[in-house]
Amino acid sequence: MSRILGAVIIALISMTASAKSLVVLGDSISAGYGIEVSQGWVTLLQKQLETHNPPYTVHNESISGDTTAGGLARINPALQRHQPDVVIIELGANDGLRGLSPALIKSNLVELVHRAQKAGANVLLLSMRIPPNYGKRYTDMFYGIYPSVAKELNVTYVPFILEDVALVNDLMQADGLHPNAKAQPVIVEKIWPQLEPLL
Repeated sequence: MSRILGAVIIALISMTASAKSLVVLGDSISAGYGIEVSQGWVTLLQKQLETHNPPYTVHNESISGDTTAGGLARINPALQRHQPDVVIIELGANDGLRGLSPALIKSNLVELVHRAQKAGANVLLLSMRIPPNYGKRYTDMFYGIYPSVAKELNVTYVPFILEDVALVNDLMQADGLHPNAKAQPVIVEKIWPQLEPLL
């Protein structure tokens, strides 16, 4: 019995040593606003990654209402704590909803990517869109930030992650801004093809 127990302990230690780390730095879309955290796409991704070889531990460093500036204030401690192999950045929508300068948003996203890369992590950038409150010119400039950052820094990005969700009433909460529980698996499916090669 003790020999079996020893083998189990060695196996667990081996799994822990080989496990990798993934950090999600985001806002309400990743924090699971309005739904149970267990239903959120980040939790669903964790379950999917548990079967990956090697397995990944997902650390959700997302805060509802956060901006790119908030992300900059938080990223260094998160990188130090978790030493991630992969960082998923899902920020910018709250900046856009406040009408902040696209140049500033881009500058902050560039710095976020730089810090993650400097820490040795692969980066996946998740694109967002905003309602047309500020006019077509601003919304186009805003959405253009993500492919521009991805191209300049040679990082992978996912086009609008709510593309298959945002206009489907059955997948959105009453506020029209946040996806509901039914939408979360759709978000994971949207992200996975770009994430998998980075693992």
